[in-house]
Amino acid sequence: MLEQVTVAGGGTLGSQIAFQSAFFGKQVIVYDISEDAIEKARQRLANLDQNYRRDMQATPAQLVETHQRIQLTTVPEQAFSHRDLIIEAVPEVPTIKINLYKQVATLRATNSILASNSSTFLPSQFADETGAPAQFANLHFANSIWQHNTAEIMGHAGTSVDTIHQLTEFAKSIQMVPIVLKKEQPGYVLNTMLTPFLENAAYLWGAGIVDAPTVDQTWMIGTGAPEGPFGIIDKVGLRTFYSIESQRKGNDPEYQPILEQLKAMIDRDALGVETGHGFYDYPDPAYERPDFLV
Repeated sequence: MLEQVTVAGGGTLGSQIAFQSAFFGKQVIVYDISEDAIEKARQRLANLDQNYRRDMQATPAQLVETHQRIQLTTVPEQAFSHRDLIIEAVPEVPTIKINLYKQVATLRATNSILASNSSTFLPSQFADETGAPAQFANLHFANSIWQHNTAEIMGHAGTSVDTIHQLTEFAKSIQMVPIVLKKEQPGYVLNTMLTPFLENAAYLWGAGIVDAPTVDQTWMIGTGAPEGPFGIIDKVGLRTFYSIESQRKGNDPEYQPILEQLKAMIDRDALGVETGHGFYDYPDPAYERPDFLV
């Protein structure tokens, strides 16, 4: 069983992965590259208490124990040595991932598994850089993982059967539903369906056809969904959405104005739920108010 877990990257999703793992009994290290990043990760972890109290009926004692199981460090030797599982949750930038994988390769235990939470890249793109391709696969979590509890597991041609099995059992042990792909697919299952939906919403907004709330109102009234695409983008985070769209649509001239507008939001720190401002203001977004659909 994978009990000693490191999460490399303490951003929005990395912090959630760490918290969920610790909540269900794993010993967790959160690694990031600077004390400033560590402090931000510490705050994200603290902020998750309210979600687990509300949605998971967590007791004060459970939350104290969860935090006791989490260490934070900027020291690679502490983060990557003697660990059963290392989950990479760094930005979707190939050079950042490759540099991390090479660093891990020099420190990891021979039997440890390395998994990437990448939303967009395939494990075969980086397998050779890890130094242990048979023990490398993608393990993808959705945002708000304590509620949207899928764990998509995607190996490459060289991933061992045992690695997939161990990742599947790990997912179950932290109360995730493992979704094992039979072959590589950009976007896995969830994002293969979700990304075109969000992309089309961004086009309607960015091309000036309608504003973001109107898109969400239309979707919520038409389908009965509790939120629209821009509420989802705020939860995913503007940086993540922009990174995905830059890769998918970076060479599409028609989509450049949309990318420019997304980048402008990022530059003014309107990153979504993470910063309290995005397409909506948080913690009381307009789409949750009773009069939003009137």
